[in-house]
Amino acid sequence: MKALKILSIGFLISINTTTAQDKPVDDVNPFIGTSNFGATHPGAIAPRGMASVSPFNVAGKQNVLEKDSRWLSNPYVNENTFLTGFTHVNLSGVGCPDLGVIITMPTTGELETDHLKYGTAYTDEVAKAGYYSVNLPKYKVKAEATASTRTGVTRYTFPEGRSNILLNLGLGLTNEQGAMVKVVSPTEIEGMRTVGSFCYNSPEHAYPVYFVARFSKPADEFGIWKKPATYEGEEAQWMTYNGKTRMMKGFTREVIGDSIGAYFSYNLKKSAAVEMKIGVSYVSIANARENLEKETGGLDFDKVYERTKKAWNEKLSKIEVEGGTKEDRTIFYTALYHTLIHPNIFNDINGEYPEISTGKIGKTDNHRYTVFSLWDTYRNYHQFMSMVYPGQQLEMVKNMLDMYDENGWLPKWELNSTETFTMVGDPASVVLADTYLRGLTDFDVEKAYEAMKKSATQLENNPLRPALADYLRDGYVNTSSLADGVVSTTQEYNVADYAIARLARALGKKEDYRSFYKRSLSYRKLFDKKLKLLRPRNADGSWYEPFDPVKGANFEKNMGFIEGNAWQYVFMLTHDAKGMIKLMGGKKDFEAQLDHIFDNGHYDMANEPDIAYGFLYNYIKGSEWKAQKRIRELLDTYYKNAPDGLPGNDDTGTMSAWAIYSMMGIYPITPANPEYTFVVPRFSKITIHLDIDYYKKDKLVITCNNPGESRYIDKIQVGGKEYKGYFISDEALLNAGEVSFRLKEND
Repeated sequence: MKALKILSIGFLISINTTTAQDKPVDDVNPFIGTSNFGATHPGAIAPRGMASVSPFNVAGKQNVLEKDSRWLSNPYVNENTFLTGFTHVNLSGVGCPDLGVIITMPTTGELETDHLKYGTAYTDEVAKAGYYSVNLPKYKVKAEATASTRTGVTRYTFPEGRSNILLNLGLGLTNEQGAMVKVVSPTEIEGMRTVGSFCYNSPEHAYPVYFVARFSKPADEFGIWKKPATYEGEEAQWMTYNGKTRMMKGFTREVIGDSIGAYFSYNLKKSAAVEMKIGVSYVSIANARENLEKETGGLDFDKVYERTKKAWNEKLSKIEVEGGTKEDRTIFYTALYHTLIHPNIFNDINGEYPEISTGKIGKTDNHRYTVFSLWDTYRNYHQFMSMVYPGQQLEMVKNMLDMYDENGWLPKWELNSTETFTMVGDPASVVLADTYLRGLTDFDVEKAYEAMKKSATQLENNPLRPALADYLRDGYVNTSSLADGVVSTTQEYNVADYAIARLARALGKKEDYRSFYKRSLSYRKLFDKKLKLLRPRNADGSWYEPFDPVKGANFEKNMGFIEGNAWQYVFMLTHDAKGMIKLMGGKKDFEAQLDHIFDNGHYDMANEPDIAYGFLYNYIKGSEWKAQKRIRELLDTYYKNAPDGLPGNDDTGTMSAWAIYSMMGIYPITPANPEYTFVVPRFSKITIHLDIDYYKKDKLVITCNNPGESRYIDKIQVGGKEYKGYFISDEALLNAGEVSFRLKEND
């Protein structure tokens, strides 16, 4: 069995309190989300790092979950027990496989390059923000990992005797063809590995990731191997160079192919540690080398970790919490940690990055971010960035507009300057409008509006809105369309049109506002009054038959919905809450339908379309207590300080953002409408340190009496004055200085 261990310098006095010595960085548990399809990994990474070093345990027959492809979307699954190395570029909380390559593995004894033979069981895992370690009993090796932004650093402590460090370029999460490796010297290797099969994309989406690996100790022996993919199980073809280090000076050996790798071997007279640094780049080997040298040159493992830990603590300390349980604190700061992984930095230290679609190398003086899982993140994640990290959010928005310049279209699901076109809808429009409406206006809003309107009106060759002509004619996408999930697609177009309408009104474009707002309500044409659900229509306007409201859950194929069913989509469009209430027949029927969804197992906490359902009770005066009850229950059920402590895929921080907001007692219920709704906070005091370059106040303090008890809101004070209602504008909230919740005494 594996032992999980999370270290903290804070001293725990009781389960309900934490001491002043506790720092946010010490309360992060990177094992959260490594089970239950959370798709996170416990490896070492710097805030928004390009490089990350994760244990790789999803290859090998010993892993009981290998046959379930959903577990292969990330390099590590907690239930698995067979380790085959450490990856250096990875995704976090993503439901499709990609990256998980440039894999190193320490071994001892005779050289073996077949991962099924050199893989091993492991024990004594430790994971912290920016650090991971594990023991490999088979080899009596301790492996440790840390990282800077663009460089992964490992330290392998070997016993006396022959020791090896393998670099396997034939192993990874996906099956792209092509790699190159060259031994430059007894202390350096360089090369590249092809990646780009995200969500099983076709080969034309492939692109290279370059690397340079540098060792702290010259090898006594080194070499490369190649195994033709057509000869499964064939012994490696060795090209080794024995002798003393000085005799190897000037030697270079390289190989190009599919199943290739390199090794460095040492004949140790006593136990010793070898440190390995791998700089990565998506531009060139030269840039990978520069990234390595400028970020970690002259620094040993401990110094790199010290810097990365400090960087994490600075970012995590933007929000300070007091009170609550130790478990709550760990859940909260791990969620915050997960929101600071993606989008991640894509440009090299010299500012260079590959542009999207052009084949050119761009250059920035700031940051170029990547991994925009916008179908997920438009709902709450970017609102959170706007509040707590507004400078980063503005950079991300400007990156989206740069992508529009390069590609001709706004991003949909961008990964490393490749547009994957994953999921449905036009989500970038929502993020652009929401950011501007929250007061972050330092970007070219006219260009943004032009890009948004293009995606909403261009009928020919529109990659963002398939079947747009049907939608504009009928108000919905019908079953004859090639679009996935025709009801879902209609609703996503409605969301984007609402965002365009809101921005148009802010910019004084009154005619556009009226037109796009009307479009945003067209989902009503898909409402079945008998079922009180949305359902697909055929091209002639008739209802699609047969119709099963439950079908579509758990990734089941469904004509009407994508990654969900009718229950999980019926209340998605919160911008028309009043309209939904009217469609249902009034507030009582609306509440009854909500109750039915929760009480009969139709709610899916891991699914974005229904992510706001628990908060919808706040639209029903007198039933706001149900929102408080539902959110408390969802937090207690799905968020834990354990590997299965996320409800499913973290979706690049979306599920974590939901938890953070819910634990703070506020939630941005409607995308592109800068408004929050209230529930009971999880802590007695929450201090959000606001950026005074963007906001008038330097902090927002949220207080609550005895939040750990199952009690309900009695009174709310905003800025020292009693507040009526459960909704507040973004501007009023951030200018309030303090929000205080007074809970009712238990009966």
